[in-house]
Order: sequence, then structure tokens, then C-alpha cells
Amino acid sequence: MTVKIKPYPKNVDRWWVELRFRWPEDRTLYRERIVAPVTGKSAAHRWGEERERSLLQAGKPRPAPPQPAPQKEVPTLKEFGPRFIEGHARAARQKASGVSSKESILRVHLYPELGKLPLDQITDERVAKLQGKLADKSRKTTNNILTTLSKLLKVAFRWKVIDRMPCTIDLLKVDNTVATFLDFEEYDHLAEAAERIDTRTAALVRLGAEAGLRRGELLALRWSDVDFKRRQIVVRQATWHGITDTPKSGHGRVVDMTVSLHDALTRHRHLRSEYVLARDDGRPATEKILRTWLAAAQRRANLPRATGALHILRHTFGSHLAMRGAPLKAVQELMGHEDIQTTMRYAHLAPSARRDAIGLLNVRGNSRATASENLG
Repeated sequence: MTVKIKPYPKNVDRWWVELRFRWPEDRTLYRERIVAPVTGKSAAHRWGEERERSLLQAGKPRPAPPQPAPQKEVPTLKEFGPRFIEGHARAARQKASGVSSKESILRVHLYPELGKLPLDQITDERVAKLQGKLADKSRKTTNNILTTLSKLLKVAFRWKVIDRMPCTIDLLKVDNTVATFLDFEEYDHLAEAAERIDTRTAALVRLGAEAGLRRGELLALRWSDVDFKRRQIVVRQATWHGITDTPKSGHGRVVDMTVSLHDALTRHRHLRSEYVLARDDGRPATEKILRTWLAAAQRRANLPRATGALHILRHTFGSHLAMRGAPLKAVQELMGHEDIQTTMRYAHLAPSARRDAIGLLNVRGNSRATASENLG
């Protein structure tokens, strides 16, 4: 045990007190340097000795027990939903239709069932209950809802809002079936009926069924996108609820015009609007108006009005291409599908696929015949 005294340079009446000793409990060294609160060298030394005795009597201080980490406050699904929309969907500049779809799924399906739950309490069981509530929905609709929930939880995990994914979300298996389309005879009746109504209805029908334009692409098509000399249509944009954006695939495409489509657009050419499908006063058409025009043609052709009637034209385009033997890669490019799997729904319509398959059996039969001849 030692107590040393040294002058304090800023005040001649004050002294540094240096303590140095080992704790009796574990023989670890303790050192301290402090200005004595008294004046005079002797008084400072006595004060140092007294402090040393009091420290030894009190014993070595025990370290404070570790404090538990503060609990992270996890937001509920309804609290985190707006952050997900703004910080992920809109920040990533997703298409307006995609952002609106996510907002609708949250509002209509996820908030009512899971909105009050903290994100880390959305368990596999709660997801299974949600799927049970969606039993009356199509598999595709259910998968869209589950995909939105899965993406929201993955974003929350990436942003460290939650420490782990609280559940596993498996999508339902969806059959890649061909949607409803018009056969060749039905389409001929529809196109003829549209011609009898007016050039605008004829252009609508042929743009959908002979160029494969989507609803939003029909609404956004301008005359500047129609190249009559090269007989091509450049699909650059799509309109959704008044918002103009890129097509669904995120990029444009070029579609060569059929002779009948070229003739229909030539007859329909007008100067009242920059849009190909415009109202009588020159304003752009709307989705509802397009459906009305098509419904009139369907009635005149004595065809039933199909659900999602505008899209039946696009399905007719893809189906007819496949049935005429167009390569699926070409169908994919013409329809603007980002994934070839989307185009595969038309694969079984291709006559070459069935013909080539049966041809394999013919090869087997010829091989057996040859073998029999050799044995004879």
C-alpha cells in the first residue's frame, strides 16, 4: 500500500494524491490519482491514507449486472403497411397498377385478417387461417395476396424491423391453362360485326386480336406509334386509370400489322385526337368505353359477352398464333411476355406439338417392323 503526494501545478496549496494497492480478494491492482479536497501537504497525505483505508474496508466493488437489451417494439401489419408501400413499392418506381394492387390487397384482405398483429406474430397457423378465408377466391388471386404478404415480411426483415421471418409462405399450384379465346369462325363473325358498326370498333377488335395489345396499351396507342409505311405498331406505353406508364413487361415491343389490321387503321385514320381510340369529341377513350364498344360488336355477332371481354381479344391473338404453328419464342415476343412460362399456356394448341408427339410412335412402329423383317 502506498500513498504518494505531488504538488498540484495550478494551485500551490493543493496536492495530487496517488493511491496504489492490491485488493485482498483477488490481488488485482487498484490505482487512483485524485486532487485532495484539503489544503496543505500533511493534510493531503492524511486524507489519502483515510481514503485508502475506507476503500479497503468497503472491499472491491462488484461489477454491475448486465442490463437486458431493450425490447424492440415491432409494428403491427397495419402500422407497417404504409411504410412498405412508400419505402418499397413507390421508392422502387413500381408501375402504378402494381402499387395500387398492393394497396388494395392490404386494405381488403390483409388488414382485416392480420392488421392488428405485430409482424413477428404472423405465424404459419395465422397464414393458414388466412388461406382458409380465401377459399372462395381463385388460386391466382390467393397467390397474389400471399405474395404481397411475403414481400412485406421480407422487406421488414431486410430493414431490421423484425429479427427473422416469422412464417413460411407457400403459394398454391396454379394450372397453366389457356384462357377463353375465340376460335377462327367466331373471330371472323366478331370482326365482320365490328366493321358494320364503325371504323373505331373495327380498329379496336383488330388491334386486340391481331396485334395482341393489352387494355392499357389500347388506351395509350397514339397515331405516332403506327407506322403505315413499314406496316408496324410500336407499343411504347400503357395507360392505367389515367396514368401513363411503360407496358406491363416494363419495355416496349414492335408488332407487324396484318393486312386486315392495316386496312382497318387506314379507314379509321382521323385528326380529332392524337389517340387512335378516341371519343367523338377527341378525348381519349376509357376502359369502360372500350368494353362498351366491344360489347356492341359481340351482341351484333351473336357472341356471348365473356368475363374480362377486352382480354379475350389478346388471348385470341396468342391462341391463333399457336394454332397456326408460330414458334413459342415468337409468340412470347409478340405478346410482350416477360417470362416464357406465361406463353406456355398456349403451347398445347400448336398442331406441330401433337403431330410430332404422334410421330414418335410412328418411329417406334417402323423400328419394330424393321426388326421383324431382319428376324425373318
